Amino acid sequence: MLYSAFFFGLISSFHCVGMCGPIAMMLPLDRSSQAKKTAQLLLYHLGRLTAYSSLGLLFGLLGKGFYLAGMQQQLSIIVGVLMISIAVIPEKIFMKYNFSRPVYTIISKVKSALGKQFKKKSNGSLFLIGLLNGFLPCGLVYAALFGALAMQNAPLGIAYMALYGLGTIPMLSAAAYAGSFLSNGFRSKLQKVIPIVTVIIGTLFILRGMGLDIMYVSPGNMSLFVKSAADCG
Repeated sequence: MLYSAFFFGLISSFHCVGMCGPIAMMLPLDRSSQAKKTAQLLLYHLGRLTAYSSLGLLFGLLGKGFYLAGMQQQLSIIVGVLMISIAVIPEKIFMKYNFSRPVYTIISKVKSALGKQFKKKSNGSLFLIGLLNGFLPCGLVYAALFGALAMQNAPLGIAYMALYGLGTIPMLSAAAYAGSFLSNGFRSKLQKVIPIVTVIIGTLFILRGMGLDIMYVSPGNMSLFVKSAADCG
């Protein structure tokens, strides 16, 4: 399922342009040198990838616990359902219950630290801006984290979130270089595609957990378990 992470990040980046695009546009980049500007932008993206990968590590370890408990198929199905739920349930419902309230203080501190870094123009500040940006709450990042959880081990959890982050780089880089280059109408159309892609990826996770013996999509129950001997007919 790793291939879905990059594709999900690529599609999610159209949402990122609206949410995180302003951060990319406001980056304190050196506009006098194209090479230096590119290197500084890469530092920003490296910070985001570091944040995503560290979250992937955490959720990958959590997924390993489910794997060792023999719940890998159930976990894959649950992850798929959660991803689809994020896509189809209106955001205002999540806001109504304010699930982020327990960590509101931490989020406020992250935003405050992010604002301070914009006043600096060092390479370190660009990395920190990306790092803090990666930890800001985002529904699509949460959906990607469910995917990392279903990877069921730390290395694959890291890889899933790193690939997701790589998928977001092209659009955010374009935002940093060209500014607000997409019309509101075009952005609105792209926003409608994101839930569809999220539902498709969630469905793939559900099919994977069902063990329908479909090549590349839903491996049989036997192949979901690591055993000392091969399954022979």
